[in-house]
Amino acid sequence: MNRRISAFRRAIAIAAVVVLAACGSAPTHGGAGSTPQAVEPSLSPSPSPSGPTELPLGGRTIFPGYRVIAYYGSTGGGTLGVLGEAPPDAIVPRLRAAAAPFATPERPVQIAFELIVRVADRQPGPHGIYSHSIKPSVVRRYLEAAERAKALVVLDVQPGRLSFPDAIRPYRWALEHPNVGIALDPEWRVGYDQVPGTVVGQVSAAEVNKASAYVADIVRAENLPQKLFVLHQFRRRMLPDVERIVPRAGLAMVQHVDGFGNREQKDATYAAVRRPEQFHLGYKLFYDEDVARYQPAEVLAFSPPPEYVSYQ
Repeated sequence: MNRRISAFRRAIAIAAVVVLAACGSAPTHGGAGSTPQAVEPSLSPSPSPSGPTELPLGGRTIFPGYRVIAYYGSTGGGTLGVLGEAPPDAIVPRLRAAAAPFATPERPVQIAFELIVRVADRQPGPHGIYSHSIKPSVVRRYLEAAERAKALVVLDVQPGRLSFPDAIRPYRWALEHPNVGIALDPEWRVGYDQVPGTVVGQVSAAEVNKASAYVADIVRAENLPQKLFVLHQFRRRMLPDVERIVPRAGLAMVQHVDGFGNREQKDATYAAVRRPEQFHLGYKLFYDEDVARYQPAEVLAFSPPPEYVSYQ
């Protein structure tokens, strides 16, 4: 199976798992004003869903009712993650098998697709924003498969030089579905003079707060159940003023700790960046890149244990 990570992604991610790197230097940008405001044309909409506005397995609150187990990636193969190694319906049995050991009597598992819908690029593209969107028809295919599987969908955004609010607005049509949330990946949020993959990006709390306000407004306007709002992080300076990120009614705000390596390195990263007093905690497991990858029972023994676990 093809789970390769691109060479420039690998070089950055290796540095991420060292605790000293968690405190090291990073680009000094992140406000929305630092990014050119060129945007791509809006994505094609789809009709808003009908029916009850509950979560796939029932209820309107994700945590603490469920533990979410996700497959991460994008369409077109396994280069960006395991999710792309098979069509969405075909990947569901593998995802269920991976998720089952995380179930506990007090917390059933809720499976999820974490689908990268905007992918960072090393080339500027026609709009000069160093990222591109996958086709809306592909997004709809994952949404339809998730509905059949009673799964959540998390739209993962790698914005390049685009601001996060500008990057997520074209997906309002998808976010109006009751099972669809959002993930922001600051690693791929770069400044106007930077190129994704040559630096580790960062984003300000002010920009995150604008993005979360937008998603929370959708929840309120459409009377939707709680949505996942995921923030990826493996260095402190990826979210330099993280303490200023505000909670939002209607959002389950997750700090998702990334980074691969051996157990000592991953433990150091988890200890360095986690903020359980502020967020629900997430954790990423890499099928090929982790050395002596943690098993589900071991992840559940973490203190505190993550509530959102993804596999790449």
